[in-house]
Amino acid sequence: MKQVISILTLAMIFCSNWAIAQQPALQYYRGWNKDAINIFEPSKNDSVDFTGFKVRIGGAFTQDFQSITHENMPTSSSQYLYGVVAAEDTTSATLTGFNLAMANLNLDFQVADGIRVCLENYMSSRHHSEFWVKGGYIQIDKLPMFGNPEWFTNKLRVKIGHFQPNFGDMQFRRTDGGNAMFNPFVENYILDAFTTEIGGEVYLFPVDGFMAMVGMSSGFINGNVENYPEANNAAGVPTKKSPSVFAKLAYDKQISTDLRFRLSASLYNNSNIARNTLYAGDRTGSHYFLAMEPAVQASGAATSQSSQFTSGRFNPDLPNRIQAVMINPFLKFKGLEIFGSYEIISGSNYGDVSGPAERPVWEKRKFSQFSAEGLYRFLPNEQLYVGARYTAMKGEPRGMTDVNGDQLEIGINRLAFAAGWFPTKNLLLKAEYVMQNFTDFPTTDYRNEGKFKGFMVEAVVGL
Repeated sequence: MKQVISILTLAMIFCSNWAIAQQPALQYYRGWNKDAINIFEPSKNDSVDFTGFKVRIGGAFTQDFQSITHENMPTSSSQYLYGVVAAEDTTSATLTGFNLAMANLNLDFQVADGIRVCLENYMSSRHHSEFWVKGGYIQIDKLPMFGNPEWFTNKLRVKIGHFQPNFGDMQFRRTDGGNAMFNPFVENYILDAFTTEIGGEVYLFPVDGFMAMVGMSSGFINGNVENYPEANNAAGVPTKKSPSVFAKLAYDKQISTDLRFRLSASLYNNSNIARNTLYAGDRTGSHYFLAMEPAVQASGAATSQSSQFTSGRFNPDLPNRIQAVMINPFLKFKGLEIFGSYEIISGSNYGDVSGPAERPVWEKRKFSQFSAEGLYRFLPNEQLYVGARYTAMKGEPRGMTDVNGDQLEIGINRLAFAAGWFPTKNLLLKAEYVMQNFTDFPTTDYRNEGKFKGFMVEAVVGL
């Protein structure tokens, strides 16, 4: 363990030496290094002067070492987990080694006073090893073409493009491919609310500490110009291209030098769409490689780390109708941080439609998720931290029923302990011990009585 940590530390320092050059300051900007931790939406109280066109080239690089043991209670050979050797009369396997490194490339442009453009890219990830554009957007905080009216500069912001909808505060503490600087732990939540969509957001900052946002997007992760027929689909309802509508309210106040409090509430809704990916939009993948994955897929294909890239997470499978609410409290007192999340999700797949063809009824399935984490940051500049996070979800997966045909409710919970060290603001080394349990899955599912545990070591560069 000590040898692994030493090797990763030296590798981080070596790989980042070239990147510590001075970067230009941009307006209304949230950076990619340690300075951006606990920054949510960029503040409207910005003091950076516009001095002309600027380009900031940044990115992130993450390398993991894992040693995770998973096990289950299979009822047939098709339910054996990845790495299990049936001849050894065991149902567990330990997955140890260095995972595929992930890297991001971020290009930020100050194109005019108060107008900034961001282009985000995945250079390498578990799901897509090739170069992949995440998205790009323009953020407008001033109107220089109209003489920078104060009512807009002080109170409003507009964001347009292909970007991650501002749903919830967990996205600001989330690992995104190679960008793992903001997450004090290795992985994201079990239900991972993340996608990118084409649309726009309008922000209002009425008084100090308050923010309100409304947004609308296409609801698709990619562009879509298809004309869907007016007739009903096989499920008995029309396939539509309804826009996603989302909103957020937040109160964020530095009450005193030592005390800060934030509370936000977010809503996301789409009433009928061909394929929404709010909880299935990650194009990079989990950092728990192949944990709790079967050796063979239901189709008969062998499991691979790129195709089965959501290890440890759960997709609620609500692509055609969805409504989600997330509430996030955040408290920081000196070095102590407490962050929480509560989600309520309901929605449907077209396969969840019942009733006669002339009066089809959407059958809603429901999910919820709760998470609480506590961190303590210490030493000068909060260079070290230790913390714990507990996450639990429960819900109604499509197609999982009991012997009477009634919908089953399953559960997954995870407890993680982590420690991290920032040698510089561009470098982070963290270690995590994780335990995850799968409960109430049917005996016909490979996750029946499933669980995994083990440790992760992660080296991060963020520029």
